[in-house]
Amino acid sequence: MSLTVRDLTKKYGDKTVLDHLSFEMPESGVYAILGTNGAGKTTAIRMMLGMLSRDAGEVLWNGKPFDTSVCNVGYLAEERGLYPKYSLMDQLLYFAGLRGVSRSDAKKRIRYWADRLEVGEYLYPAPAVAPALGERGRARRVKSVPPKKADQLSKGNQQKIQLMTALISDPELLILDEPLSGLDPVNTDLFKSIIREEIAKGKYLIMSSHQMATVEEFCNDITILNRSKTVLQGHLPTIKKSYGRVNLSLKTEGDILPYLPGSGVSLVHAKEYEYTLKVENETCANALLARLLADGVPVITFDLREPSLHEIFVEKVGDVHEDI
Repeated sequence: MSLTVRDLTKKYGDKTVLDHLSFEMPESGVYAILGTNGAGKTTAIRMMLGMLSRDAGEVLWNGKPFDTSVCNVGYLAEERGLYPKYSLMDQLLYFAGLRGVSRSDAKKRIRYWADRLEVGEYLYPAPAVAPALGERGRARRVKSVPPKKADQLSKGNQQKIQLMTALISDPELLILDEPLSGLDPVNTDLFKSIIREEIAKGKYLIMSSHQMATVEEFCNDITILNRSKTVLQGHLPTIKKSYGRVNLSLKTEGDILPYLPGSGVSLVHAKEYEYTLKVENETCANALLARLLADGVPVITFDLREPSLHEIFVEKVGDVHEDI
């Protein structure tokens, strides 16, 4: 299996909102599409899924035109997509049916994911308890507890139900647009564990997120968009290596600022003898360390590293503009 996206382009009048996006996933794994608000990420995903028309370009799955009626795909949208006034169970069964899952299999999968995502109480309300007899030996009437509807759930629990709709067909290709949006730390870890399980199963995942640490945790290959155009693309470890180890975190028991002029080391941030520094190369960093030690300045921490994805993203994009 492979996924190929070639020259995807979208215009609204004279405004280009996605400009010849191309990338390829020759094998299973996680690919990240990144960018500021309005850069074209969601537009690209919707075009891939056929939800938006293309002005140019093509999407191929295993060498053939991508067709959601043939490829088993799951999609977790950034926006809430549940019907607010219908029961959650009815909606899950409906979405499962759209993906060709039999009703009996759907019920088994819903039970599994309800337990896994800890939302069983909203899908399987507890039966009414038999009441005590009244004054004349008659049972009091008790209303049964109705299943929950989407608009009765918190944002985080709605996100869980939407993840269930994406996973219920056991998709080959899973597209996650801001999957951790609105989640507390406990549920963030829960979602991450599920993503890891899907990766371990050999699934193809496309992820879009503003949480750079999460992307760095899961993705090896990335595209960064800015104002509809690709500004950086490739294998993340290779990209980071190309920058070199130019970020230095230094903690001392003395002031190092007098040592910086002419050293090839510049100050980014300082707080009580804890310094974030940018170095021209590793030689400059090591020379600074040698001078500090020679002068008897106690060095507690010396951490020379490659830039993080967050730092690379800010360098490549550097501005924020309105959503498309």
